[in-house]
Amino acid sequence: TEMLNSRRIPGENLATTPETMRAAFEPGLVPQILGNEEDAITESVKRLVEWGAEAIDINMGCPVQKALKHNYGVALMGDPAYAAEVVRMTVKNSTVPVSVKLRAVGSSKEFDELLNFVSGLRNSGAAWVCLHPRTAAQKRRGSADWEQIRQLHAAVDFPVIGNGDVQTYEDAIAMLKETGCDMAMAGRALAARPWMMWQLGEELGFAAPEGREGQRAPRTPEEEGAEYGRVLLKLIERSRHYFGEDLAMRKVRFYVRTTSVWLAFGNALTGVCAKAQSIDQMIEGVAKFFDATHEMSARTELRQ
Repeated sequence: TEMLNSRRIPGENLATTPETMRAAFEPGLVPQILGNEEDAITESVKRLVEWGAEAIDINMGCPVQKALKHNYGVALMGDPAYAAEVVRMTVKNSTVPVSVKLRAVGSSKEFDELLNFVSGLRNSGAAWVCLHPRTAAQKRRGSADWEQIRQLHAAVDFPVIGNGDVQTYEDAIAMLKETGCDMAMAGRALAARPWMMWQLGEELGFAAPEGREGQRAPRTPEEEGAEYGRVLLKLIERSRHYFGEDLAMRKVRFYVRTTSVWLAFGNALTGVCAKAQSIDQMIEGVAKFFDATHEMSARTELRQ
């Protein structure tokens, strides 16, 4: 899931809260929590396990100010002992595995510091970690240092998931081969181009997804641009169904703003969605925009 504030979860209806609303076809969800207080974590974990969590992930990698001011997210990496205590609190109250998402502490030359931090998490009961090898100061800028993923995987006795700069299915395969990590995680690139999983499955010999039987995954920039348009129109309709008009429009605008950087003239599409006064206007504007051919790149250096 997206990040869930452990202070808020105890008072929310998890069946109707947008961040935890789930469809029948969504098994295997792992909620990701922000937190550092035992009472809030205790109640949140119990509720999330009842909700059906397959595991609980603790975010220790988010560098945004709203997380830092509460000593959540990557701020916990500044206090290894307390970070380990947060894991212990969570594990104590969970009947499902607990994992941690974290960032690099610096360059690969400072690997010992990262290893000591991760060892504390492991000793407190973490079942695996996911490393995004950029520092908090980098945020999404620069390049992810995959060498740190390789070093960490080689040094620990539990699973390591790699994250960072996975923009294509080829990147995912390369990360697995180059670092030896147990799994590769993709974030915004996969949100922008969800058919990346279709491309990967096709490469590995799997059948096309349900509803697209007999078709090949989009490959050319033109095909990917057209697929983005189809996906976006479906997302708008489903968002209205699940969230209602106002919240759906806000969520779609955020999605377009953060994913259209892969799309030629994506800023124009962002404007179309921003100007729409209703979902119907948004659908009409998006459909008209994609009447023309818009290429979509597999990679972008832009960070939103």
